[in-house]
Amino acid sequence: MVLAHGKSIAILDEGVGAYRQPDPDGMRRFVRDHKDRRLVDKRMSEQDAVSRFVDDGAYVSYDTNVWRRGPSSLMREVIRQRKRDLWLAAKFSTHDATLLTAGGCVSKIDVGWMEVGRVITEAMNAGRLKLYEWTNGALAYRHLAGALGVPFLPLRYVGGTDVFRNSGAKLIEDPYTGQSVCLVPAVNPDVALIHVNQCDMYGNARIFGPGLAPVETAMASKRVILSTEEIIDPEEIRKHPGATTLPYYLVDAVVYAPFGGYPGTVPGLYGADLQHLMEFGVAQAQGKMDDYLEKWVFSVASHTEMLEKRVGLEKLNLLRAGETHTEGYYT
Repeated sequence: MVLAHGKSIAILDEGVGAYRQPDPDGMRRFVRDHKDRRLVDKRMSEQDAVSRFVDDGAYVSYDTNVWRRGPSSLMREVIRQRKRDLWLAAKFSTHDATLLTAGGCVSKIDVGWMEVGRVITEAMNAGRLKLYEWTNGALAYRHLAGALGVPFLPLRYVGGTDVFRNSGAKLIEDPYTGQSVCLVPAVNPDVALIHVNQCDMYGNARIFGPGLAPVETAMASKRVILSTEEIIDPEEIRKHPGATTLPYYLVDAVVYAPFGGYPGTVPGLYGADLQHLMEFGVAQAQGKMDDYLEKWVFSVASHTEMLEKRVGLEKLNLLRAGETHTEGYYT
């Protein structure tokens, strides 16, 4: 690349990982043509939201993970509808990527941090799954670039590491200082899945407590599906506008999902079901994920039915009271 003063920007090195070509102008056109700025009721079932906005082959991103305010009910619905060939942005993933891979939904994962157990390893060895390495920060920066409408952002780290080699990042000579700087490409996910504490029917959402990059993820994504613990009156949003984390015009669907983060925790509302998480771990270690998915996903028609048939009100009340125990397993 030749600059106006005659100097050029040298690409010093680049990773070998795949990435979607940034298209900030295409994202701008999509928002202009498809995002509705009117205040319309966006409430719908999880089945309708996933069916309408999660297509096979989609790039899917989400904030947080199964352990803490993750969009668990939406992920189970993605599996229930047998979506295929998804490209997943795993900024900080615990069981999420494993669950979706076991369900046959994922073929590519951009990894920030992720557990790699039996399910992931077997899928990679069989050629069903490819991993592209980034860091938590690099994936957040890629979403920030997508939200800002720029094709890339610079970082002062990643370059010179094994992670860099397996990513799609590039190392260039900084035209201002002459030093090396790492560039990461913008990403504009096809759909974001975000679980929130509260929102109104239009999609004005409140998130309490820590998150990874909920605002950047929502702003960067073409479609946004919210699952929410509580739907509140729009007048409450107007009374305290500063409490709104995500504005309505970013959101395409609002799914009412109390305990939507189950089996993980939503801080301040309920604790994690450690028995369930242990059951998940045992199922993965013993190669019994098909049995786990049949019990928790395919044998029930919805998140609500799963809570009623597989968890029960007594257990939910214990979780709401913060009482989590590890003795025994579900039968």
